[in-house]
Amino acid sequence: MTEKGALLHAIIENAIDGIITIDDRGLIESINPAACALFGYTIDEVIGKNISVLVPHPDKDKHDEYIARYQRTGEPHIIGKGRDVKGLRKDGTMFPFRLGVNEVKSAGRTIYAGFIHDLSKEKEAEAQILHYASQLEKLVEERTNSLQQSVVELQTAKETVSKSLEKEKELNQLKSRFVSMASHEFRTPLSSIQLSASLIEKYMQQGDGTNVSKHVSKIKNSVGNLTTILDDFLSLERLEAGKIETNFTKFDIVKLSEEITEEMQLMAKRDQNIIYQHTGLHSTVLLDQNLLRNCIVNLISNAIKYSGENTFIEFNTELTDSECIVTVKDNGIGIPQADHKHLFEPFFRANNTGTIPGTGLGLNIILRYATLMGGHVDFSSHVNQKTVFTLNFPQ
Repeated sequence: MTEKGALLHAIIENAIDGIITIDDRGLIESINPAACALFGYTIDEVIGKNISVLVPHPDKDKHDEYIARYQRTGEPHIIGKGRDVKGLRKDGTMFPFRLGVNEVKSAGRTIYAGFIHDLSKEKEAEAQILHYASQLEKLVEERTNSLQQSVVELQTAKETVSKSLEKEKELNQLKSRFVSMASHEFRTPLSSIQLSASLIEKYMQQGDGTNVSKHVSKIKNSVGNLTTILDDFLSLERLEAGKIETNFTKFDIVKLSEEITEEMQLMAKRDQNIIYQHTGLHSTVLLDQNLLRNCIVNLISNAIKYSGENTFIEFNTELTDSECIVTVKDNGIGIPQADHKHLFEPFFRANNTGTIPGTGLGLNIILRYATLMGGHVDFSSHVNQKTVFTLNFPQ
């Protein structure tokens, strides 16, 4: 062996990458130690064997075809190119490597030299990176979902706090309305009672029976006003506490309405007349009689209060096959358009009520009583024109 040949042999034997040569039939002619170590064979075990012994399926069955096709067409499949393939070890395990194949012509014959670079560590590192990337992606997804959930919870908490603040604001407004209304509505009848009591004492000493009777009547009216206010507060408290339970019974609505008309006529102003009329072939309804009475009394009381002397108040009931309709109409001061949307709020009073006494609770109670009975309340009104309130109950 020449010096040059010895040097080349030493380089091949000590190369880090595997080097294998095969003839034109695919038989292994030489293999260096690095390739033997990669495949787990000794040199003697592979020399003379077909290269397919080192190749797993499906390339194992096609390897000879690759060489024959190249020899026939000159079109390379592997030869002259580099590609990542898998190798088959003696123990049956596989490993990835980069294969480069070159055609070598020498002494009138053709051999093929394969250069094998083990990719096991690179593939393991790549797989590890992909694993880490997958884990990171999963972690990012979990964190994103967690963050989105936190955002949703924060938004929900924000909305809850906002609603609580709004509710607290509404309660504070109600408290302010209540304090303002109560201080005014209680002071007026109490002042009247105190003044009338003093005058009664004076007129009794003078023996003036006429003025005594007049102021006794004023005291009775003032006490009645106070009783009405306290009844409204009690009704509101029971509604808020959920203590109102409906008691549906069958009763004659015409008889009830005539009784209410007679009672309320006694409370009417001078020359105010309550005109009652019923429409329908029958008069029996299935409702809570006490709640309905309260609703009608409140509506007629408002009509009396906000209408002047020498006026008519129309009170109608109507029974159809499907509903009971109660209507109260008056020609009083009316309700400003701007106040319509607030009309059923507790303690709310229209801007044009002036010094007319009232708690601002009546319509709220009517609405809630009607709702408890499965009905609803409608109204139409304009300032200084006819005001109409209608209660509708399914039958």
